[in-house]
Amino acid sequence: MTGEAHGTAETHPFQAEVTQLLHLMVHAVYSDTDAFLRELVSNGSDACDRLRYETIAKPELLGDIPLAIRIKPDADAGTLTIADTGIGMARQELIDDLGTVARSGTRAFISRLAEAKEGTGLIGQFGVGFYSAFMVADRIEVTSRRAGASEAWTWRSSGGEGFEIAPAGAAPARGTEIVLHLKPDAKRYLDPHEIERVVRTHSDHIQFPIELIDKSETRQINTASAVWQRPKAELKGEDYTQAYRSITGAFDEPAMTLHYRAEGRQSYAVLLFAPSTRPFDLFDPARKGRQKLYVRRVFITDDADLLPPYLRFMRGVVDSEDLPLNISREMLQNDPQVVQIRKALTGRVLTELATLAEKDASAFEKISDAFGGLLKEGIYEDFERRDQLLALARFTTTAGNARSLKQYVADLRPNQTEIYYLVGESLERVKSNPKLEAARARGIEVLLMTDPVDAFWTALPLGFEGKPLKSLSQGEVNLDLVPRLDAGDGKDAGAGSAVDDAATVAAVKASLGERVADVRASQRLTDSAACLVAGGHGPDRQLDRFLSRQGRAAGAKPILELNMRHALVQAVAQAKAAASDQDLADLSALLLDQAQILDGEVPDDPAAFAARLNRLVVRGLPIM
Repeated sequence: MTGEAHGTAETHPFQAEVTQLLHLMVHAVYSDTDAFLRELVSNGSDACDRLRYETIAKPELLGDIPLAIRIKPDADAGTLTIADTGIGMARQELIDDLGTVARSGTRAFISRLAEAKEGTGLIGQFGVGFYSAFMVADRIEVTSRRAGASEAWTWRSSGGEGFEIAPAGAAPARGTEIVLHLKPDAKRYLDPHEIERVVRTHSDHIQFPIELIDKSETRQINTASAVWQRPKAELKGEDYTQAYRSITGAFDEPAMTLHYRAEGRQSYAVLLFAPSTRPFDLFDPARKGRQKLYVRRVFITDDADLLPPYLRFMRGVVDSEDLPLNISREMLQNDPQVVQIRKALTGRVLTELATLAEKDASAFEKISDAFGGLLKEGIYEDFERRDQLLALARFTTTAGNARSLKQYVADLRPNQTEIYYLVGESLERVKSNPKLEAARARGIEVLLMTDPVDAFWTALPLGFEGKPLKSLSQGEVNLDLVPRLDAGDGKDAGAGSAVDDAATVAAVKASLGERVADVRASQRLTDSAACLVAGGHGPDRQLDRFLSRQGRAAGAKPILELNMRHALVQAVAQAKAAASDQDLADLSALLLDQAQILDGEVPDDPAAFAARLNRLVVRGLPIM
């Protein structure tokens, strides 16, 4: 940095992530550069919102300067100016806010931005909207005076390695003025008609006047109306789409729109949207809810937690007529009126989702595909609404995709009294799991669960319409009462040699010792030799793996189940009868090793597994 005193210009380096981001903005070519104007106007609106909030406690900050956003093209100078009369920025804020991207997940965003063909569809999701101006400008000057401050400062950068900051000469009385020196291929944004088109498309619903200064004429080019306060009868589908994009900064289409006014003990307007695509930071632990809270059209916060975490994908606005304007962010958590709004809003969202699922299955499927994992979080977290959330859940099953529990129960096989499921890390692995064999032989539908949260919510004692959920990898499973699809073809008969099941099980258990919790004959298997299951109490296999990786569980020993009709298991009985201890040990260990592999695990001792397998192959042990 040069120049220690505030009276001289200083240069500062950009944060590393900003340098990477600017390189992408400057050198990449995106199909829709309109995003820069939307983002700068949105930033101006946020600055006006912040000032309006500050003036609740300090009315003198507003003075006689109206809140507004002004856009001024200058064709002769090749500049486009976007100014607001909002809160403004002090010197350190300019350094911190324009020189640093202090958002969790930014590195991942930059990586996605570098790979994306439609990069502008990502801008605005990670707090990098200001930097999108470098798509159209080769030099940017930001002059700002914070409300109530006597000093003003100018920030300058050409999108290189750093920026300069110096005391401002001419400066606004309050707020921020951004001057873009446009690149030759971006001069179309000096055309007043082009500016008006972009503003009407992306920013028409901004709450403050957006004024276009066209030579000596100044005119407002947005409606500046709170769309959520307007009657539904006045609005069309395109109005909601524009409002969604303006409020959220997204480019996709909303999969569901919820617009209503609550009257009674409390009065508030609601305009919420369910996106059709998943934002990249959805599972970022630092990500908060994205519902904006207004009080009588005054923006309060976008972090009011108006919906539970499992509905954090919902975006939009809640505008209360009853909350005090000076309510603090801390008070929001415990304010009884906010608690009532939160409860009513959550119920209404879930009801609307259920209605959408019935009336427009394709639209609901978009929500389920993108946010089904979040809704399952609610099954785990929200006891009061658990039945509603179970009804909303959609599953890939052995019978098809996007299946509901209501559909599952309607298709139960004769004598089937439970809803069966299997949890795993990937759909391919679950589909090939041997624990499905007995169910598949009887035509029993099985829920195939691969979301990480599935391992947690299924640990609860749950049921649907009187049918309990039952894991195929935990406890004992007996499907004998359900008729096989191939009944009568002799498959249930013995394999021809009398195998002393109890003696064989005991021999394998003695050979494996402490490596397993137990060994028993399986009712799950029809083709495979062995599988691993969890005991009837404690975590299921997948949950135990998750907890073990996090150091939260010791790793429960599994139960080894044997298909007593399989040739390899019969070979164990033969080895026992022949008193061949080495063969018995090798075959018993091989049964455990292959069960671990089929479960997606690595054998406890891979080298011993390889040596054991080699011995059996070389000896040509007759196991058929």
